[in-house]
Amino acid sequence: MPGADEKLAALGIVLPPPLKLPPSMLLPFPWVNVRGDRAYISGHGPQEPGGSLAGPFGVVGDSVSLEEARASARKVGLSMLGSLKRELGSLDRITGWCRVHGMVNSAPGFTQTPAVMNGFSELILEVFGPEVGRHARTAIGVAALPFDLPVEIEAEVTIEGGSA
Repeated sequence: MPGADEKLAALGIVLPPPLKLPPSMLLPFPWVNVRGDRAYISGHGPQEPGGSLAGPFGVVGDSVSLEEARASARKVGLSMLGSLKRELGSLDRITGWCRVHGMVNSAPGFTQTPAVMNGFSELILEVFGPEVGRHARTAIGVAALPFDLPVEIEAEVTIEGGSA
């Protein structure tokens, strides 16, 4: 059975490089924090293949459609996988997706946050399969997100060969 790295290649998926931040912006935390056999992934937004933040920007259920937000959630997954691959060396070190927490920049009354997050979950299941890729998930609507992103996602995975 092919591993995650091989599956990405077979699907023709290229992961984005590190997020390009404005020169004056410094983040006081890592994108991926490895502790023992776990990797905690900081909140990620959608990225373009070149590394910049990906649009559309704005509020889901208002200026951003459900379909656009779902595609953004998939791009968040690609961004997160890029960070994990850089930190771990190989996505094949991931032995399980534990928890995923999705935040959707939602218009008042927008209740389809789970449908938005399916864009992320379906990517993870496609790349890792049902055993490694299955995860507990939360999908909440929030009043605003940094950079006017439509979606931000954080997660926790188990890994083999972890370090403290």
